[in-house]
Amino acid sequence: MIVYEAPEWAPKLPDRPDHIPIGEFILNPAYGRVDPKVSNHPYVCGITGKSYSVDEVVERVEYAARAIKQILKVQDIHKGGPQTGFSEWEKVVGVFSVNCVDYLTLCYTVHRINGITSPASAAYSASELAYQLRDSQARVLFTCTPLLDTALEAAKAAGIPKENIFLLPVPDAITTEEMRRKAHGFKNFDDLVEEGKRMEKLVALRWDHGFSRKKIAFVSYSSGTSGLPKGVLISHFNMITNVLQMYLYSQSFREFSKPSNVLALLPQSHIYALVVINQTEPYAGNSAVILPKFDLSLFLTCIQRFKLAFLFLVPPLVIVMAKNKAIVDKYDISSVKYIMTGAAPLTEELSKELNQLYPGIKVVQGYGLTESSTVVCYTSGIDIWHGSSGCILPGIKCRIVNAEGRDVGEGEPGELLISADNVVLGYLNNQKANDETFITEHGARWLRTGDETIIKRSPAGNQHVFIVDRLKELIKTSGHQVAPAELEGHLLNHEKVADCAVIPVPHETAGETAKAYVVLKPGVAATEQTKLEIMKWVADHKSRYKRLGGGVEFTDIIPKSPSGKILRRLLRDKEKERRRAEGAKL
Repeated sequence: MIVYEAPEWAPKLPDRPDHIPIGEFILNPAYGRVDPKVSNHPYVCGITGKSYSVDEVVERVEYAARAIKQILKVQDIHKGGPQTGFSEWEKVVGVFSVNCVDYLTLCYTVHRINGITSPASAAYSASELAYQLRDSQARVLFTCTPLLDTALEAAKAAGIPKENIFLLPVPDAITTEEMRRKAHGFKNFDDLVEEGKRMEKLVALRWDHGFSRKKIAFVSYSSGTSGLPKGVLISHFNMITNVLQMYLYSQSFREFSKPSNVLALLPQSHIYALVVINQTEPYAGNSAVILPKFDLSLFLTCIQRFKLAFLFLVPPLVIVMAKNKAIVDKYDISSVKYIMTGAAPLTEELSKELNQLYPGIKVVQGYGLTESSTVVCYTSGIDIWHGSSGCILPGIKCRIVNAEGRDVGEGEPGELLISADNVVLGYLNNQKANDETFITEHGARWLRTGDETIIKRSPAGNQHVFIVDRLKELIKTSGHQVAPAELEGHLLNHEKVADCAVIPVPHETAGETAKAYVVLKPGVAATEQTKLEIMKWVADHKSRYKRLGGGVEFTDIIPKSPSGKILRRLLRDKEKERRRAEGAKL
C-alpha cells in the first residue's frame, strides 16, 4: 500500500474536542479560536454593513434556540446519548435561503437543541426542494423573502405546515415591494430571538466524550451528477476536524495575528462555503463579508469598501475576472492578496493567466468533497504550482488506485481514496451508495472519490495533488483518456471564446470523441468559419486523440451548479436527444 500524507513542514493535527457542537468550537475561544476581542464580527453583510459580534451571535443562538425548542416541542435536550421518546430526526430544520448574516447563526441554533440542519441550494426548484425536505425528514423550514414562493410550494408538497415556515432577514436591496408584501405575517429569525428572550433558559448541553463523532450536524446534499442527490451525513467532529486542518495548514503562508476581511459570496448551502469560508475564517479571527449573489459591480465595490484580503471563488468567477480586466481596473482591489478557487478544477492555463493579469494576487486552489466535509488538499502560498490542487492537509491519508485495484506511485493516474476523521458518516438511507463509496481496506475506512488523480513532486520537493477529472466524465478515445477540463481550459484561451464545456460523443472507430459547446464573446459571429478556427486552435496545440472530433456547437449559456461545476450531464442528455431525433444509434 502506498500512502500519501501532508508534507513534513505542515503542523501535526492535534487531539480535538469530541464532546461539543461545531458552533461551540467556532465561537468559544476556549477551543482555540482567535480571541473575540481581536475579531469581534464573524459575519458582515457586504451590502448594508450590518454585523453581529461574537458575543451577539452567541446570544442570538441561545435565544432563538429557546423559541425553536418550543416549536418542535423538544425535551431532554441536554443529554449526550440516545434520548428516550425523541429521535434527533424529529429535529431536522431545512434552510433554503440566499446568503445572509444569520445563516450560520441559525445552524448553530438548531445544533443547540441537538437538532440537524439540512441546507438546500437557493437555485433549487420547488420539486427539488420538496425532495430534499422529504428525504431529510425536515419539520421546519427557514427561507427568505425572495425565495418564499418556491419554499411554500415545496413545503406543501413535503407536508410542512405554514406555521413552521420562517424567514431569514436579507437586505431590502435584493427584494421587491411585492416580495415583502407576500412575506407579511411570517415570523423571521429576529422575531424568534426576541421571543426567546422572554422564555425559560435552556439547560446546558452535556455531551459525553466521543458523542460529536457520531452526532449528525448537517445533512448536506451532493450535487447529484447522476440520479437524485444523496443526503450526506456530516458529524460535528467531521467539521471540527476539517476546520482545524485548514487553519493549521494555512498558517504556512497566512498571518492570523491581525484580523482581515474575506469574501463570502459562494452559496452558504454548499460545503465549500459552509466550512471553509463561513466557519474556518471566523475561527481564525477573520470576518466573512457576505454577498447574496454575484454581480460584477457589487462584487468589486465590496472588495473596495471592505478591503478584502482573501477571495474565495470558483472557476467561472475567475473567468469573469480574467475577461473583464478593464472593468476591474476601475476599482481599488489592492487589498487582495490571495484568490482561492475550488468546487471545480482550475486549469493551469487559467491560473497562469489570472496571475499575469493581477501580479499582486497569488492564485491558490483547493480540492474537496461534501463526503470529506470539504478540503482534502490545498495550495500553500509558499509552493504555488499552477494547475495543482496543492498538498494534502494534516491528518489525511491518501492512496491512488488504478483500474486493476493496484496502488500506484507518483506520476501514475488512478482513483483518489481518502482516510481521515473528516470523512463523513455516510449517506442517508442509501446503503448501495455507502457500499460503493466507503470501503474498508488495510484496516482502515476509505472514501472512494471517483476522481482521476495524479501525485507529482514540485520543484520545491513537495508532493502535489493534480485532479485530472471525474472518472465517469473522462472521454475514452481509441484507448486514450481525455479530460474535458483540460480541453476546456485550453479553449478559454481562444480570443473568441467566453465560456465552454466539453463532452464525449459516440465515434464509429474511436469509440468516443470530444465535442465542445461554446459561448462566444459579444460581437463574435457564430459562423462555420468560427467553428473551424476553434477546432484548429485545439488541433494545433493538443495530441491528435484530443481533437474536437465531435465538432463545435454554439450555445448561449453553459449549465452550471451554484458552486460553479459544469453540469456536463445536461449537455450529454441534450446531445442524446438530438441524436435520437436524427435517428442516430446511441
